[in-house]
Amino acid sequence: MAQSMTPMEDALRTKITEALKPASLEIFNDSHKHAHHKAMQGVTSRETHFRVYITSSAFQGKMQLARHRMVNSLMKDELAKEGGIHALQLTTRTPEEDEARQQSEAAKS
Repeated sequence: MAQSMTPMEDALRTKITEALKPASLEIFNDSHKHAHHKAMQGVTSRETHFRVYITSSAFQGKMQLARHRMVNSLMKDELAKEGGIHALQLTTRTPEEDEARQQSEAAKS
């Protein structure tokens, strides 16, 4: 079997999908925006910085910090790994919060 060219992104997608059953999941690899940073010098991975938008009913009744801890816990191995994920920017919403956001944006336009 061929190795994936995006193992970190694949791990994010798989672990989040299996654990949180998201209504929507968007993952953006922003590593290229940070390659020049001093902390990234000598790092050969092209998958270090991610922006992730998750809508899941698993977040119901939880504060943002608890939601982020849920995701960080899922990704603990990838976050701890040398050359693994260095930064994870999370936007976490329940389906109701996402619907309210969409309605608010529609009302503005």
